[in-house]
Amino acid sequence: MPDAQFNFPKGFLWGTASSAYQVEGNSKNHQWYLWEQEPGRIAEGHVNGLACDWWGGRWREDFDRAKQGGHNAIRISVEWSRIQPERDRWDEDALDHYIEMLRRLDQLGIFPLVNFHHFTDPLWVVEMGGWENEEVPALFAVYVQKVTEALKSYVTTWLTSNEPNVPAILGYLTGEFPPGVQDLNRSITVMTSFAKAHALAYQKIKTMQPEARVGYAHAYRGFNPKNPHNPLHRWSAKMHHQMMNEFFPNMFTHGKARVGTRILQIPEAKGTQDFFGLNYYTSDEVSFKLNAGAANFFAETQFPEDAPLSPNGMIASTPHDFYKAIEWSLQFGVPIIITENGTEDAEDTFRREYLAAHIHQVWQAVNFNYPIKGYFVWTLVDNFEWNHGWTRRFGLWELDTKTQARKKRPSADFYAEIVKKNALTSEMVRKYAPGVFDYLFPV
Repeated sequence: MPDAQFNFPKGFLWGTASSAYQVEGNSKNHQWYLWEQEPGRIAEGHVNGLACDWWGGRWREDFDRAKQGGHNAIRISVEWSRIQPERDRWDEDALDHYIEMLRRLDQLGIFPLVNFHHFTDPLWVVEMGGWENEEVPALFAVYVQKVTEALKSYVTTWLTSNEPNVPAILGYLTGEFPPGVQDLNRSITVMTSFAKAHALAYQKIKTMQPEARVGYAHAYRGFNPKNPHNPLHRWSAKMHHQMMNEFFPNMFTHGKARVGTRILQIPEAKGTQDFFGLNYYTSDEVSFKLNAGAANFFAETQFPEDAPLSPNGMIASTPHDFYKAIEWSLQFGVPIIITENGTEDAEDTFRREYLAAHIHQVWQAVNFNYPIKGYFVWTLVDNFEWNHGWTRRFGLWELDTKTQARKKRPSADFYAEIVKKNALTSEMVRKYAPGVFDYLFPV
């Protein structure tokens, strides 16, 4: 067939995403550091350690790598526990550290998307009960106000939090994340608290910086009934979708959301997202299993049988469900930024095919004039993957944790070609991801 080229709009944002804890290193004043110290919590007993040594200054070389790769945007987060190490104390040096990072991005011409909360809470917040304490949303908003005042000269687009559904569900329903609780009611309390915090933070930012665009990054996971004709399978899939995917965007759009038979209302949260940040990795098929228990909505999940799997079996490549997630996001009536998409793959073959197939779906959506403004790969350099430690490698660049050496993977070159051309071409796919060529360019 003749060569094809899938073009993206002028000004489209291309970048990578990261979080402070996963890249900075020597970060100990929060609950995830304590979680690392508990035997069995992190895969193979791994610890964060230096991470990617961004706190030691290696962000400079990684920002240069992003620039050399043609990236015109980057998503970073600031660490609450560094900026406010105690309830009544601010660390101005920590703020200066982030200001220095943002100044460098400005010099490089890289657009910053800055996130305030990515799973970690200062120990003083943990000691007062964390997000179950009704005081925490207001305290979070004070922190947001402090940071916005310091950084607003360099930032116009903010995320109040990354995937608040994840710590609420994995921390308080499944128990995989700290504090390791398995209680649906407590999980809902935490979700409500995060929603209130977002609403307060949104108002703080808009008061200080009316022109700012404020949103949050939402973790979307596809849940499809294993047997669409089975009403119990459909019900279990619907409940998973409702809990994981619908609570926060509905709350921030309408000021109310449903969980099971409960309708929760936070009127001040209505209309508090200027754009929708969509994080997408994979999807599940859901079957009804009575012995799975009520906390799991009597459901058993598995990857689609025909979906290619990442080397560690963590992610199934389901690009059509990615497109469905984008279509689902349209209902909230605001522009969309793909704030995370990517896969673990130390060998870097599956990743290239995954990226090609998923970026193609973004193009399909853009081609229908869906308001997608940017796309961020997770991630630039291998980082500490929460409870998976260093066993999951998501980076376009490989990291040697012993030497801090970086080694460029072919995915980095593939993504650079896409970014610099602002297009995905059949030539690129033939070169970097031949395994999906026929899928993307059928005869």
